[in-house]
Amino acid sequence: MTNHKQVVYQLDHKSKLVLRRRTRRRFNPKIFIDRTIETTAIASLLLTGFTGVGAMGCWGLEIIETNANPNIIISGWQQQKSICLGVMLVSFSAFLGSSLVGASFSIQRDKF
Repeated sequence: MTNHKQVVYQLDHKSKLVLRRRTRRRFNPKIFIDRTIETTAIASLLLTGFTGVGAMGCWGLEIIETNANPNIIISGWQQQKSICLGVMLVSFSAFLGSSLVGASFSIQRDKF
């Protein structure tokens, strides 16, 4: 962020006029976009990992339920596993997309 100096006159605790310098930050859209892309990539990668673990857990519970009662055709764990795998696919796609956009922005800035 770009700093702009600002001069401020204030009274201190002894009623003396004191010169103080403050810096104001300006909004920089490039930094905002970079941080947003980075946050999206990290969050989607974490979500991919957690939903992968959830899908493996549902898969294991589905096997246990099938072995305990073979008369069940469709169990609730199979649906949960499918949901976790779908979320995992979407979040991994978001990770790849945000990484690609971030890489293209950095290449564009470096002007290769």
